[in-house]
Amino acid sequence: MKSHLSDVQNNPAAGWPMVVDLDGTLTPTDTLLESVIQLIKQAPLNLLRLPFWLLKGSAAFKETVCSRTTFSAARLPYREAFLAYLRSEKSKGRQIILATAAHISIAQRVSDHLALFDDVLASDTGRNLKGQTKLEAIQEKVGAGFVYAGDSRADTPIWSAAQAVILVGASAGLAKTIRQRSTIEREFPKEAIRWSTWARALRVHQWLKNLLLLVPLLTAFSFMDLGKLATMALAFLSFSFAASATYLVNDLWDLDSDRAHPRKKSRPFASGRIPILVGLAVAGCLLMLAFVLALAVSQAFSLMLLLYVILTSTYSWMFKEYVLIDVIMLSLLYTLRILAGSVAIAVVTSAWLLAFSVFMFLSLALVKRCAELISLEQNGKAAARGRDYRVTDLAVLCPLGVASAMSAVVVFGLFINSPDTQSRYATPGLLWLVAIGLIYWLARLWIKTSRGEMHDDPVIYAIRDRGSRSTVIVMGIVMLVAHFFILGADI
Repeated sequence: MKSHLSDVQNNPAAGWPMVVDLDGTLTPTDTLLESVIQLIKQAPLNLLRLPFWLLKGSAAFKETVCSRTTFSAARLPYREAFLAYLRSEKSKGRQIILATAAHISIAQRVSDHLALFDDVLASDTGRNLKGQTKLEAIQEKVGAGFVYAGDSRADTPIWSAAQAVILVGASAGLAKTIRQRSTIEREFPKEAIRWSTWARALRVHQWLKNLLLLVPLLTAFSFMDLGKLATMALAFLSFSFAASATYLVNDLWDLDSDRAHPRKKSRPFASGRIPILVGLAVAGCLLMLAFVLALAVSQAFSLMLLLYVILTSTYSWMFKEYVLIDVIMLSLLYTLRILAGSVAIAVVTSAWLLAFSVFMFLSLALVKRCAELISLEQNGKAAARGRDYRVTDLAVLCPLGVASAMSAVVVFGLFINSPDTQSRYATPGLLWLVAIGLIYWLARLWIKTSRGEMHDDPVIYAIRDRGSRSTVIVMGIVMLVAHFFILGADI
């Protein structure tokens, strides 16, 4: 973020002590909300206890939450431009005080980590340090002369009493109002949330996985039926919106582990670019829209969507922490998409397709885990944070993944020789070329994984990799030819 901004030349207030807010100012996130999420993650039943704790008052609520959680100041995202300014002012001998409505335990950890503040003012058991109460605490500590750095309307009474103001991440409307009333020492504008940031948070690229809903339509060769195509479009959007909602909640659930990950620490929530409350509101709206669209498809399809959301949430909150159970769950979630597609257009999905998909997606899920472990190994780490996997597990996971891939090919071979396939395809022997393509494509994915060249999501890699795209397209063309055309004697 660029900091510029309006430096007041020869400002007499520049020598006054600087008082700095924490939530939304020094860090773009909300430490109380993060603590609440951590509390619910520890024991989901705590969600039911929160309203009763709130009845005791804000100060007591913060005390209760913080006494039951641990907080890592080292992994907290900070506004780096503002932090650099504070360090510059500190080097000039200026007194800097942290004054926050956050609980004293959190504020003290931040102060200890940054080694920047001369004193800390924060909420404790009997006092919620916000608004007028914070102003009184500041004046008691440093007197009437001080400069205050904040971000929200709750800081207005403090800004009004300060000798000068530092605006950090304030909204455009609030910043305009404060400029008219106060002397601005420095301003660090709020960074707008770009569409690309939202696209990353919503995992729009992951919507491609929901194309699996179309598999029953394609295997039934009903892709010329406009009614079914329209139904599948609604089904696709329904699953995609629901998936994005779960991704948002999952990222909030995984804040701490994401910040410990070399790549995931830049995710919108982990980096603080999207506020927690905004993310929760968007997730709720997307989920409601998803079920409205699902009901427009059919009641049975909406039940499949509900099952998908339940399984996805259970996976995120529980099963993904257990070795092997997580990859089995992922393979079942992929297969569930195919079943949901068959429910949407009321066609029967063959047992061959379901067996093939379970083995195929188990292999792809293992690709994802192995790619993550190889990345950790390259960075000198021994285990994945937040998951029960170790680098030494590669000796088992890689062979298991390759075996699953080849099992999928074997199932496909049995499918080719089944009586139903022999009767439905004009030239079923051509499907053996698809089997060869599967061997090549899956083996290629595993070779790339073992070389450390795999993106930790094989779907993303397959889309970007020209060899993978070409192989999949050729296999699709061969299946169409095998179904519609009789090419002399069967191969």
